[in-house]
Amino acid sequence: MSVPSKAFVRVPDPCSGHRPRAIAVALVLSTAALAATAPVQAAEASFPVRPIRMVIPQSPGGGSDSIGRLTAQKLSENFGQTFVVDNRPGAAGMLGAELVRQATPDGYTILLSAIDTITAPLVTKNAPFDPVKHFAPITQLTTSPNVILVTPSFQAKTMKELVDIARAKPKQIDYASSGIGSMQHLGGELLNVLAKVELTHVPYKGGGPALVDLLAGRVPVMVSGTQGALPFIRTGKARALGVTSPKRSATLPDVPTVAEALGLPAYEALNWQGLFAPAGTPGPVVKRLADETIKVLNAVDVKARLAELGFDPVGNTPAEFSALVLAEQRKWIRLIQAAGIKPE
Repeated sequence: MSVPSKAFVRVPDPCSGHRPRAIAVALVLSTAALAATAPVQAAEASFPVRPIRMVIPQSPGGGSDSIGRLTAQKLSENFGQTFVVDNRPGAAGMLGAELVRQATPDGYTILLSAIDTITAPLVTKNAPFDPVKHFAPITQLTTSPNVILVTPSFQAKTMKELVDIARAKPKQIDYASSGIGSMQHLGGELLNVLAKVELTHVPYKGGGPALVDLLAGRVPVMVSGTQGALPFIRTGKARALGVTSPKRSATLPDVPTVAEALGLPAYEALNWQGLFAPAGTPGPVVKRLADETIKVLNAVDVKARLAELGFDPVGNTPAEFSALVLAEQRKWIRLIQAAGIKPE
């Protein structure tokens, strides 16, 4: 009887078990996985195929809203898809942010957030989200300073005079802000800590109502966004003592920075706006949104319009924006602890 050649003799491997069957199962599973991911990859590659909702957690007409509508219009042109602006003000931006956090992470619901959405949860009991963990940063849109205002009848005409009066009258000088946890609130508290004064915080439900009371003389000092304050500074209805940026503002070139006026180089309290998606949004979708938004911010007409409004365009990568968000959260946590601010 002939014996088959070794090339055709199959010797069982006692350690293999059901290896041929296992390999077959693995091939089936990997093929199924590839088949399942193919539609997802195709959807990412063709993004967007339907309108995108841009939630702005501030009221219509404010700085964030102006930036958001300009950006949405330009992105609609670039993508060939409608960007629907949805204003959802409330809770220092947390209401609209929570809406986006709960949305499907597919890029079709995004958030235009001011820095307040990062800082407000830090002073809120049982905050509904963590801005670092629950959102995917897309790109930072703009940056702008706040401005420290006083009523024209107030004695202080410089930042130094304001500090001198506040030191002579601890806890007797009120300052208004757009709300608890806002950058205006924290900008005032940063002044308290660094200048060793005790201005008393009076929170309002938005910068508009606070500015009304400042103009009426019902509150003597306010930390305000620059955009809302500009018309009143220019007409002499409010006096600007200092801007909260590290460099003087091109919009208010004659107003010193708080840092230079008081010799406090660590003083900085900037506003910014940025785009976020819900955590878990696919990286390619986030990158596509970032790339197109950066193109918008680099357009000559957009830069000119933002300059008119008092904003400086930024346009960074998702990784760079993520690093900024984390750094901001850590910075303001330290200030909140130093100032003894308790969550409410």
